[in-house]
Amino acid sequence: MAVPFRGIVNVDIRDSVPDWGPYEQPKAAPGSPNVLYIVLDDVGFGALGCYGGPIETPNIDRIAANGLRYGQWHTTALCSPTRSCLLTGRNHTTNGMACISEAAVGFPGANGHIPPECATLAEILVEQGFSTAMVGKWHLCAEDEMNLASTKRNWPIGRGFERFYGFLGAETSQWYPDLVHDNHPVEQPATPEEGYHFGVDITDRALEYFGDVKAIAPDRPVFLYYAPGCAHAPHQAPKEWTDRYRGRFDAGYEAMRAEILARQKEMGLIPPGTELPALNPIGGPETRSGPEGKPFPLMDYTRPWESLSGDEKRLFARMAEVYAGFVSHCDDQIGRLLAYLEEIEQLDNTIIVLVSDNGASGEGGPNGSVNENKLFNGVPDDLAENLSLLDDLGTTRTYNHYPNGWAMAFNAPFKMWKRYSFNGGTCDPCIISWPAGITARGEIRDQYHHATDVVPTLLDCLGIELPDTVKGYTQHPIQGVSMRYSFDAAAIPTAKHTQFYSMLGTRGIWHDGWKAVTTHPAISGWSHFPEDAWELYHTETDRSELHDRAAEEPGRLAELVGLWFHEAGANQALPLDDRLPIEILLTPRPQLTPPRNRYVYRPGGAEVPESVAVSVRNRSYSIGALVDIPGPGAAGVLFSHGGRFGGHALYVKDNRLHYVYNFLGSEQQLIRADEELPTGENLILAASFDKDGEDPPGHAHGVLSLYYGDRKVAEGRIHTQAGKFGIGGEGLNAGHDAGEPVTDDYPGTAPWAFTGGTLNRVAVDVSGEPFVDLEREAAAMLSRE
Repeated sequence: MAVPFRGIVNVDIRDSVPDWGPYEQPKAAPGSPNVLYIVLDDVGFGALGCYGGPIETPNIDRIAANGLRYGQWHTTALCSPTRSCLLTGRNHTTNGMACISEAAVGFPGANGHIPPECATLAEILVEQGFSTAMVGKWHLCAEDEMNLASTKRNWPIGRGFERFYGFLGAETSQWYPDLVHDNHPVEQPATPEEGYHFGVDITDRALEYFGDVKAIAPDRPVFLYYAPGCAHAPHQAPKEWTDRYRGRFDAGYEAMRAEILARQKEMGLIPPGTELPALNPIGGPETRSGPEGKPFPLMDYTRPWESLSGDEKRLFARMAEVYAGFVSHCDDQIGRLLAYLEEIEQLDNTIIVLVSDNGASGEGGPNGSVNENKLFNGVPDDLAENLSLLDDLGTTRTYNHYPNGWAMAFNAPFKMWKRYSFNGGTCDPCIISWPAGITARGEIRDQYHHATDVVPTLLDCLGIELPDTVKGYTQHPIQGVSMRYSFDAAAIPTAKHTQFYSMLGTRGIWHDGWKAVTTHPAISGWSHFPEDAWELYHTETDRSELHDRAAEEPGRLAELVGLWFHEAGANQALPLDDRLPIEILLTPRPQLTPPRNRYVYRPGGAEVPESVAVSVRNRSYSIGALVDIPGPGAAGVLFSHGGRFGGHALYVKDNRLHYVYNFLGSEQQLIRADEELPTGENLILAASFDKDGEDPPGHAHGVLSLYYGDRKVAEGRIHTQAGKFGIGGEGLNAGHDAGEPVTDDYPGTAPWAFTGGTLNRVAVDVSGEPFVDLEREAAAMLSRE
């Protein structure tokens, strides 16, 4: 509400009385604590040291020792949806985030846009006198808005954060991140060879943002949202961190599950009678199929450890070592934050909330992956290829993910993983520390809570009421409950009574200690939701959801299923979507401009994200570069799209034109001109792909030809990806290749800019017309200019 002016205005300022009240910036209440929100990614309940896990996390353990660990805190089972709950206090489908923001499908509960009626914590606190800053993973912006031509209303700066440094989408390379600074893309400040790592970079920025405020106004509270990419794929960390775990996972994931369970019981994190579920608790390809004979998802089957060969065991163990090293490296960066807060005497009066956004990920499938993007292209990993890259895991040469057996281990004692409404997907670490406000130290709390409960908890601690309106929008009521009652009272029953779950076709509902959940496989394409079997568990004592009580208590089950439909209706959670990943990710979505037959790109400017760049998927296409080449010596990239793990590029090397199509990082299909480059002005150097089939569906194959003008100078057969070059980062560039290169065959050094001539522009044509016709059309156009 605007503050009225209460001064006196006369003709002469000497006879007037000023009033600064309407013009002063908001000031927080004296003594208000800072808020440090640490949101980890894909870190399961049983991974961290202080949760009985095998990964050394001394700094996270320090936060736990100085505060509280929660044993029944839950998420939505996926990142964007959970992050929306963590920042708004409303359920994910109320926020329009039924799935990740790149998977929006145009319904109220799944549109990928948090409505302004659901203000973020940053939007609330910035108007209460807090400085707000965010570093790391955002993932709360619809894909059609992740570009420089779009509105920035749903970028962090548009949702209450005054500073931002990180990436907008689902994931990014830790070595070559897709960086945005405030409202514009930027290049990383150093290379991996110079010691660059994203986790260190964002921590540097976090300390900078915090210090900038405290240097000027030491008493002004800061809300810092720290969201590292860890431990989402790709699992990438300096080798000295991954090597420290050599040999620790050699016994396998089944043995590790048992070890974690024993430690959790000893710590008192779970009831003493808790048992481990089977390794494949909802079946597998040989035991279960869906309606109309649809297959069980191959990615959701776990191979027993003893069924593996010696080489496979060695590979799988190394994948776990790399993941563990990644988490420990992240913990070390969190230690830098704690040390800084202690140094400036702010640690005691900082509320630290550390959580994971969902359970450990099963996206590596039964065999793990050296390129997670294969999953999103419907291409299975090849064990021989994975083994050949064993020594490269965690480096710039892999985009790796462990096999899903480790997800079961790092989610111990629960079953299944991220994407599922079982506790393996939803029950995750939550640690809260506030030495100045919580007297308990190192204790465990057993009350049932959810990601929606964090915002009301923080507002309660800060003594701030949710405003009726934020930015002029009447606010939707917060749906979570404050957890503050649990801070100093372990025995008080939970204040929460009901929580619904819905994710990628899986469903669940918890009510007063009981949970009903379906066994519907996530992203299976099975549909037929009314035919789903529902199971019933008393999770107050049966945390691992092992003892199905549906047959014993059919009445209770029916009530809970009915309650799920009530909650789904109240939270706009329909329709359900269990389509395959490639179907969901390639769903048509709004664009600022409709798709066209010809796209023109000029050198300079920011990288063009894949979501708004020309799409050459499953179609014929031509790429033509208009250049001036005065003489020999031209070299470098004319056009690039994608990176090392999927992409294509047109470039000059050894005075010849080259084209490469990098198929999912596994196969670099290179075509090289038979003749040296011509010289002169307004030359057209081109690559043209003529599709003549597809196998499997969506994966085109055909002939790629290189041209100097209308003269063909090379040809060869290639095949192309059905899906995106990457789920995050590595867009399109003209005149250079920013970040991770499409191929190591480029001449020179990063960013491999085109030199020795002038690149005027690049045109990409997807009309399907023959290239020679296009070349003549371009020449005629040039003659008219």
